[in-house]
Amino acid sequence: MSLVTLARNTSYAFGENRLTLVAVIILALLALFATFGPYIAPYDPLLTSATTKLARPSALHPFGTDALGRDILSRVIVATRLDLGMAVSAVALSFVVGLALGSLAGYFGGWSDRIIGRAMDTIMAFPLFVLAMGIVVALGNSVANIIIATMIINLPFYCRFARAEVNVRRELGYVEAARMGGNGALRVLVNHIVPNILPPMMVQASLNMGWAILNAAGLSFIGLGVRPPTPEWGIMVSEGASYIISGEWWAFMFPGAALVLAVFSFNMLGDGLRDLLDPRKRV
Repeated sequence: MSLVTLARNTSYAFGENRLTLVAVIILALLALFATFGPYIAPYDPLLTSATTKLARPSALHPFGTDALGRDILSRVIVATRLDLGMAVSAVALSFVVGLALGSLAGYFGGWSDRIIGRAMDTIMAFPLFVLAMGIVVALGNSVANIIIATMIINLPFYCRFARAEVNVRRELGYVEAARMGGNGALRVLVNHIVPNILPPMMVQASLNMGWAILNAAGLSFIGLGVRPPTPEWGIMVSEGASYIISGEWWAFMFPGAALVLAVFSFNMLGDGLRDLLDPRKRV
């Protein structure tokens, strides 16, 4: 696809689905926060103040303060790096490992397909969030272990997708031509099949990002994720939830809104990528 055609298709995808453009803008803002959050935040996210605890949103504290007097806006901004970092790392790992395992299973079949398939079936047999909880409990609630748990529960989606796509393509004409040209099995797989399944898998990865963010935040919400006082959206929602009844809605709403916006933007980006890569919608 030429750059001109790609630009036309991008314009078409954005024109058909304006929410995709909104999602890109939100993601750009989140990327800005993730990169420069500590420098953009108006206050130290760990700074407590007994005189300003649970202060309502104001000019000094646009998102209000929490029960320890910490500025919620600063904590929401700084938490972006950790939440997006965990989700991106987990999805990237599951993407690469799932692509490798699924491609091997789909191309070679036989015992490799059976072993990999049974392993993925075993993972899918558990409620995935419960499995993530068990992994974190067993390994310890560190950032690295949250990433590992999220990667494991996402792995079957990529593995099964890659297996199905490779299995369909391994007997196509261009693959047979590559074999007849003297290319070995791994060369055919890596150079001729995998590049053709990457675009739809990228759409899946974009859609999966939102779920990975929710999973990491959910673990923190129930006390199995990142530990306080580290700024993290799930922790902030958990801490703020106990003050809803007493009327301090801002302690819960703004971290929750950041979480919802991040998930929404990745889902909408996935829809846009799907439209962009759909040959029926190309101009």
